[in-house]
Formats: sequence, structure tokens, C-alpha cells
Amino acid sequence: MMNFEGKNILVVGGSSGIGLSLVSSLALNGATVYNISRTEHSDWPKGIRHLCLDVLDDLSAMVDFLPEHLHGLVYSVGSITLKPFNRLTEEDFLNDYRINVLGAARIIQQSVKHLKNAASSSIVLISSVAASTGMPYHASVAAAKAAVEGLGLSLAAEFATQQIRVNVVAPSLTDTPLAKNLLNSAEKREASAKRHPLSKVGQPEDISSLIAFLLSDQSNWITGQVIGVDGGLGKLKTS
Repeated sequence: MMNFEGKNILVVGGSSGIGLSLVSSLALNGATVYNISRTEHSDWPKGIRHLCLDVLDDLSAMVDFLPEHLHGLVYSVGSITLKPFNRLTEEDFLNDYRINVLGAARIIQQSVKHLKNAASSSIVLISSVAASTGMPYHASVAAAKAAVEGLGLSLAAEFATQQIRVNVVAPSLTDTPLAKNLLNSAEKREASAKRHPLSKVGQPEDISSLIAFLLSDQSNWITGQVIGVDGGLGKLKTS
């Protein structure tokens, strides 16, 4: 079991899906969790420190919200825009980029001083298997997630001398509220499961457990990596 006693961790988007699973896990393992999202969640453990904020709005409230020493940051905000290419609008592309890339960059800029103060810290971003595996109807979100991976690798290089590690987790379809329209029938669930070599859809805990490891001291020699948690979809061909 990972021990986060004495660690301050910022989760952005911790009121739903993967972020919600992560907030609960970190708090139960001793972390002081700071969450930024537009809503709170009734299932949070006691003691979660919450700032109600949209990542694309004014972030100046973060100045007084964050602790002096921040040991980890997870950007768990994303989008799923699935359309045929000829139906995608310029605004679709811009919206996916703003949410996934600019939101992450803005949050990190506000937090980097606090991460440096911790002497050793970790940033985890969330991409998608679609960024590196061609899938129809994913052009907009795949482009944005590929940019997330580029951002993560560049920051890993830039922050290495400051002992700030940066890694990216790339899930496949996960059973979260964001994906509810893709999994809202038994037929859709079965079809989605069959696309994965392990014949199942991911659960939030599958992703949050890896994120927690990347935040922990047990991963202190891991940086600049894009790690797939995708049931084998990104690398394996089994039929």
C-alpha cells in the first residue's frame, strides 16, 4: 500500500470518474487532497479541500488555495468528441484543445512554484489510446490528446533539473460519466469490451491506481513516459 502521509496533492477534475476514484484513494492513504472542479461530490472522504473553479476561467483564486509545498498534481479534465471528420467544426477542435491542453498548461503554470518548493514532486497528465492508435471519428480529441503527450514530454525535460517528474497516462474507454453515451446499453458495452484484447472495458480504479503510483515515492525514477492503460488495445492485435 502506498503511503501519502505528509503529501499535498492537487487533483483537477476530482468530482467525477477517474479523478473521483483518485481523490478517494489518495485521501484514504494519508494525502492532503486539494481539488479543483466545478462541483463537489458527496462521496468524497472527509477533509478534501475544494476550490470551485472552471479551468478555462480566471485562476487567480489558486494563489490563496494552494499550499506552499505541493508534492503532486493530476490534471483529470478531458473531453470525448466523436464525429465524422466532415462534421467537425473549428470550434470542436478549439474546444478540445482548450480543455485538454490549455487547461492543463494554465493549471501547471499556477502551480509550478509550489511544486518546486516540495523539492521532489510529480505531475500526471491524462491522454488517450486514440492519440497513438488511429481510430475513426476521433480526429479532434485525438489531436488534442496527442498535444497533451507533447506537453508532458516537453515539461518532463524542462522540469527534470528541478526534481519535478512529469508522466502521461493514456487510457482506453473507461466506464465513467464522460463515456456514458458510449456504454449506455448492454450491446454497446459488449461491443466495446470485444474491441480490447482483454475483452473488458476499463474501470476508473484501473487508471487511478497507476496515477497514484506515479505520484508516489515508489516511482521516483520515472519521468517523461506515456503509459498505456488500455486493455492491450494500443499495442496488441489478437485477431
